[in-house]
Amino acid sequence: MAKHGEHPDLPSELEELLEADVHTIFLKADCPPRVKRGTIGQLKLVELESNDSWDNLRLESLQESLRTVVEENQHRSDCFLEIDRRGCQVLQLGDLRITCASPPFSDAREITVVRPVAKLSLSDYNLDPKIVERLSNHHRGVFICGRPGSGKTTLAQAIAEYLDDDIGAMVKTMEAPRDLQLAERITQYAPLEGDLEKTAEIIFLVRPDFVIFDEVRRARDFEIFADVRLAGVGLLGVTHANSALEAIQRLIGKVELGLVSQVLDTVLHVESGKIQQVLELRMTVKPPSGMQEELARPVIEVVEFPTGKVTHEMFAFGSELAVVPVTEANQKKPLQQLAQKQLIHTIRQWAGVHVRVQFTSDTAATVYAPSNMISTLVGRGGDNVRALQDQLGGLRLTIESLDDMPDSDDVSEHSIWSDDQDRRAYQSRAYEQHGRSKKTRKGRRR
Repeated sequence: MAKHGEHPDLPSELEELLEADVHTIFLKADCPPRVKRGTIGQLKLVELESNDSWDNLRLESLQESLRTVVEENQHRSDCFLEIDRRGCQVLQLGDLRITCASPPFSDAREITVVRPVAKLSLSDYNLDPKIVERLSNHHRGVFICGRPGSGKTTLAQAIAEYLDDDIGAMVKTMEAPRDLQLAERITQYAPLEGDLEKTAEIIFLVRPDFVIFDEVRRARDFEIFADVRLAGVGLLGVTHANSALEAIQRLIGKVELGLVSQVLDTVLHVESGKIQQVLELRMTVKPPSGMQEELARPVIEVVEFPTGKVTHEMFAFGSELAVVPVTEANQKKPLQQLAQKQLIHTIRQWAGVHVRVQFTSDTAATVYAPSNMISTLVGRGGDNVRALQDQLGGLRLTIESLDDMPDSDDVSEHSIWSDDQDRRAYQSRAYEQHGRSKKTRKGRRR
């Protein structure tokens, strides 16, 4: 594939814009040209002064010239037409990725040229030896996350070449489009027949030790990531996220909670070309922080690496998956706030009424409801409240009137009604069909 800084000769009008510090060129019909220039983390969008008119005809002519460059360089493995669809073409010319858009796909014809800002090796990052040792074990599931232009792809390239050159691992890539700048012996695969799932099937046949999955975005991409990782292949995914924790949360819901730590065990968060945070995921069985021993359950600990400090816990709470911060000073408050929100939400769906909640212990809570709704929440012989307790994992509930609610900071802060009209409307909806569990419906029919 392409080497950094190398591409075939381009039309002179485009080559003139591609100065040494230019990362991206934006050309759009009837608009002045703009470029992003600078270094990783310090890119600036600049409008260029130009007397030339970039209209539809000129951009169309430039696109045809670029197609001609691809055809004239078919002998090069780094020059090809990656995507050709109505209104959109993506070309790879050496280290340049060129996206051409036109109506009806875009509102006007435009051409965008992107090239890597830098080419780095893993040693350039000055990483802690423990992190390098962790990455050297290529039988892992790793996410590199960050915002656009933060240096995610540059780091992925450095790790891939480190595994290939220094560790001796067989490395392959799955990309759409293929634009990683890697050593020639690292094969880069595109979506087979437009489907990355089919690419994953072929990946298994070529026996890689490690796979780079560039641009994990859609829900199906995360599912493919999990399938490949659970097959025993080391996997590194590049994804957009504002933090390492958000990258983990993007995986939750696409994979069963019990498999998350097997699919993903390391997350690297990149900002301005530097690794800002490394998180490790560990699965354990214990009571979440702030709960008693009898409420033990599978918990995924999110741990800062290499300090070993637990920052968050992930576990099933009722019908929801909870992500709770862990603090040394106050471990109980975040958990109880989460439980209050979950309980209020469940009762609102279950009976169509707003309530307030006060936790009296780790395993018991008092629910304050309108007086005329208490019998509905309790049910005949307590059937309804017992079904609700089962749905909430055995939490003991006491139902009392709002008139008896104490003035305490422990009571949930969520507003009850905005005015009397809302109050009467909610009280009249004793039963609400949406969101009720089978146990709850059965309990109310008795």
